[in-house]
Amino acid sequence: MEKATKTKEDVLGVVEKQGIKFVRLWFTDILGQLKSFAITPKELEGAFDEGMGFDGSSIKGFARIDESDMIAKPDPATFRIVPWRPKEHAVARMFCDIQQPDGSPYEGDPRYVLKRNLEQLEEKGYTFYVGPELEYFYFRDDKTTEVLDEGGYFDLTTLDAGSDLRRDTILTLEEMGIDVEYSHHEVAPSQHEIDLRYKDALTMADQVMTYRIVVKEIAQRYGVYATFMPKPIFGVNGSGMHVHQSLFKGDRNAFFDPNDEYHLSEEGKGYIAGLLRHAPEITSVANQWVNSYKRLVPGYEAPVYISWARRNRSTLVRVPMYKPGKENATRVEFRSADPACNPYLTFSVMLAAGLAGIKNKYELRLPTEKDVYLLNAEEKAKEGITSLPGSLIEAIGLTEESELVREALGDHVFNNFITSKKVEWDNYRVNVTEWELKAYLGVL
Repeated sequence: MEKATKTKEDVLGVVEKQGIKFVRLWFTDILGQLKSFAITPKELEGAFDEGMGFDGSSIKGFARIDESDMIAKPDPATFRIVPWRPKEHAVARMFCDIQQPDGSPYEGDPRYVLKRNLEQLEEKGYTFYVGPELEYFYFRDDKTTEVLDEGGYFDLTTLDAGSDLRRDTILTLEEMGIDVEYSHHEVAPSQHEIDLRYKDALTMADQVMTYRIVVKEIAQRYGVYATFMPKPIFGVNGSGMHVHQSLFKGDRNAFFDPNDEYHLSEEGKGYIAGLLRHAPEITSVANQWVNSYKRLVPGYEAPVYISWARRNRSTLVRVPMYKPGKENATRVEFRSADPACNPYLTFSVMLAAGLAGIKNKYELRLPTEKDVYLLNAEEKAKEGITSLPGSLIEAIGLTEESELVREALGDHVFNNFITSKKVEWDNYRVNVTEWELKAYLGVL
């Protein structure tokens, strides 16, 4: 793994020493799609000092055509050599902060949205750590859902056609400075998971964007296709992104209390209560695609019902059991997000929901240590268990009324996100699907 760089001078030195031919500047649109353009080393110093101009009106959710001039300012701390490019034509990448021509932060930049939320958190003395578990599928190509294997959860290599792909993916991630905890075959055929070691939220959002590109690049090298589509195959589990999260004050885990029955502090309990109360209104951000709601259905391990527990994986929020001597590992796992979300926005709204619970001292109800899927409507009502929205348009309607989400995202991103998602829903709503033709054409 290459030594991390932190400053402009570090980067310029590595570029010269390593003979880097191109530097790719990365950023995301509001939907979390990675955007990139390349510059040569001779332009690099100017990019650090003044930024590189581009047309923001061509980027989803960015500027109107009459205010289109944008500046991409590279963050030297994110400099990494791209391992999958030929060494004789070495390429590096850096994430960028998007600015207005006058140098002020651009409010439509998802990375800025997260940075702004984290700066406000830092003023309270906290650091926000996250550790996501991203699931995905390997298919023969991008035109079909033909699987590579019929393996299941934790199956060995005889049933796991993706073990070599995961190995090379992990090696590539580590070359780019990304720490991996473990990997394995997931529940569905040809479904896989690689878990990243927790980091501060901004670093992790950058790493999630890198992770998705690396998984796809290594798959392409093997002649197959990797997808983070939440529910590509009917009748089997979809792909989620369980997000482990915690707040620290200095070196102290703010969620831990040794004297509490659940080893949770008042801050930890408030954070969970905030996630539960605000889950419906943040769902459209954590699950932003029409297809996301094909995953959020009972019977396939995806959380549908708003409840929390320790051992129970049928709940929306889980608190992994405390192990003596592992106080810093006390954390909250939010299980509904999917791996196709925008991580900058998703981390922002999860944090906002949790902090609202702490600030307003929301009461945390008792955990649900039983299979929620087996409870009838009366039993769920008795325990105060409600459901996540069942479709994108329902989720967007809840988000549109949410002051918490508006404040977390800022007016620009909030309004553009809502508009974009309504257009997606309308396009989906008027489309005639294969299912409809099979169900209706021959009988109506």
